[in-house]
Amino acid sequence: MIISLALLLLVTASGTLATYAYDDSGNFPARLCTGACTGIAALGLIGFIVASFLGLTPVAILLTLVVLATPTAFLKNPARRLVVQQDVMSAWRRVRECISHPSRIPFGYAIFYSIVAVILWRAFQRAMIDLPEGIYTGILNNFGDLPFHISVISSFAYGNNFLPEDPTFAGVRFTYPFLTDFVSAIFLRCGADLRQSMFIENFVLALAFVGVLHRWALELLRDRLAAILTPILVFLNGGFGWILLWPALQKYNSTAEFLKSLPVSFTVIPETTWRWGNAVSALVIPQRGFLLGLPLAVIVFTQWWLAMGDAETRGHGDAAGEKETGTGRRGDAAKTRRKDKFRKARTGSKKSNLRVPASPRLRVPRARISPIARMIAAGVIAGLLPLVHAHSFVAVMVVGAGIALLQRRWREWVTFAVVASAIALPQMWWSTHHSAVDATRFFDWQYGWDRGKENAVWFWLKNAGLFIPLTVAAVLWRGKHALVSRRLLLFLAPFSLCFIIPNVLKMAPWIWDNIKVLFYWWVASAPLVAMLLARLWRKGRALKLLGLGLFGCITLAGALDVGAIVLRSNQYQVFDSSGVAFAELVKEKTEPRALIIHAPVHNHPVFLTGRRSLMGYPGHIWTHGLDYTQRESEIRRIYAGGSDAPLLLQKYGVQYAVVGPHERDLMTVNDGFFSRFQVIGEVGGYRLYKITP
Repeated sequence: MIISLALLLLVTASGTLATYAYDDSGNFPARLCTGACTGIAALGLIGFIVASFLGLTPVAILLTLVVLATPTAFLKNPARRLVVQQDVMSAWRRVRECISHPSRIPFGYAIFYSIVAVILWRAFQRAMIDLPEGIYTGILNNFGDLPFHISVISSFAYGNNFLPEDPTFAGVRFTYPFLTDFVSAIFLRCGADLRQSMFIENFVLALAFVGVLHRWALELLRDRLAAILTPILVFLNGGFGWILLWPALQKYNSTAEFLKSLPVSFTVIPETTWRWGNAVSALVIPQRGFLLGLPLAVIVFTQWWLAMGDAETRGHGDAAGEKETGTGRRGDAAKTRRKDKFRKARTGSKKSNLRVPASPRLRVPRARISPIARMIAAGVIAGLLPLVHAHSFVAVMVVGAGIALLQRRWREWVTFAVVASAIALPQMWWSTHHSAVDATRFFDWQYGWDRGKENAVWFWLKNAGLFIPLTVAAVLWRGKHALVSRRLLLFLAPFSLCFIIPNVLKMAPWIWDNIKVLFYWWVASAPLVAMLLARLWRKGRALKLLGLGLFGCITLAGALDVGAIVLRSNQYQVFDSSGVAFAELVKEKTEPRALIIHAPVHNHPVFLTGRRSLMGYPGHIWTHGLDYTQRESEIRRIYAGGSDAPLLLQKYGVQYAVVGPHERDLMTVNDGFFSRFQVIGEVGGYRLYKITP
């Protein structure tokens, strides 16, 4: 575990140092958040390339670290080294001042991030629970996803899965984005146990995601309150599901009893048209690729905004500030006032609260970052996405094309596209080359996302609540001056494609997976809603109460979902103790690349071993765009001991077979047929047969 933590610190430090090459405006905490995300992504991609030749060995991990250490060359320059040193000392001094002499804004930030850290720590602790009775999860939405991600991690750590086959469908190229799980496999090989390998990565990425969201909103809006509200709106997303609270509350005698027995979800409910799942319970915990894809995408968005601002106005934006008036005015006097405020913010003026506090300069000159350098960095980070989270890569490239068409700054945007494509296209070609995926399963026309037969307008009002009306209200707000400037509106407008396209086009075999693109519309709209709520908060008592009510209406359903994770003690068993013990026997008795036949269920103990599975859960295989029907039928014939069973075993090259509780529950098992094979191990009702000599 200690080696894994040290590795995580090293890649975070490397990514943080790299930010000094392309970002001259972030403070040190923002750099740490960015560095953690980019460092982990680079660890995954570079580590996978090296391991593809050497296997996931200590030598491969060491060579990966050598490559990742290249940003330390930045410290060879004395002036640059002094800049980094001053940023670190400045951050440490602020921490001490916050403790010894707390003031309103720094102390508020400390309280906010402390609460967020505690909630995320508790939530991700319950993602996987390792007990003597077996492996559990405390999150129902994670019941199906957890064993799949364990199978991916185990295949790399224990099964030498290079070049990767689908761990649930042997012999087929693995096209699912897997880098997040590969990083956990590296931690597993460095001494962490399975639970620790996922937890340390999950927790760091989730906390960093809050930080990069906060920084992005602050750059867009120059409003401290709105910037804090933005990650809250993103993490506590939900609709009108909280109306289900009142019938549920009536079943309990006290509020305390109710809080300990909260319903599983108020945002996504199976067999209903409540489909807009909460970010924590339905997205970042069960879908680990999304947890890394989201912050990487937001980092790219931040660099886009800063690059375009540098190119157009020498670095200053024109969104409304806390006390700034009239971003809609375009006269010379207004521009001069905005530039003056920007200069004060960049030099750390105590009177300015318009942007992220800059690190004290102490008269050390810093090279100004050009827009092209920012777009190159954005392209590199976007290029990491295909094997991290493919839907995030699609969203980034589509939105980027839309912004480019509106801004028409071709030099910067062509640079971004070329760099991103140069890194991403080889990954995409590699993952799809000779793939068995049926692309026609991914795309089809379907209006209204996952609404079923419900009216589309009512469906979205129910699922998104007042979020859409408030987004429109923020755009249309005029008053004395417009709330949303023209520049900000043009920048965020293309994100509406992330809402429009998934509402008319199915982008995955399972239509619900369109949320992986839809959520970027929510992320981009959250700053607008946050800015509207912040404006209401400053407009007097009546509007302040209105703002609080609207904020509660938007976030209550999501807060109840997160509260259910944090407060409830429910546990859902994924693997029992006999299954865990049997998995250890399989690892001991079989070769790393052994092919094993077993019941096609999502939580079979074979998935703990890293060995190749002839077929896992059909639901997972279907969402990957693969046709499993023939193989499933043949597996049933093998276990029934049909006349063609020996030929089918030979056809697939099966080396071992499992007969246990899952096989007997799901299929007809012919014990007489399997008696001809050697039993090489048996634990708690699970029996392992050797098929080939």
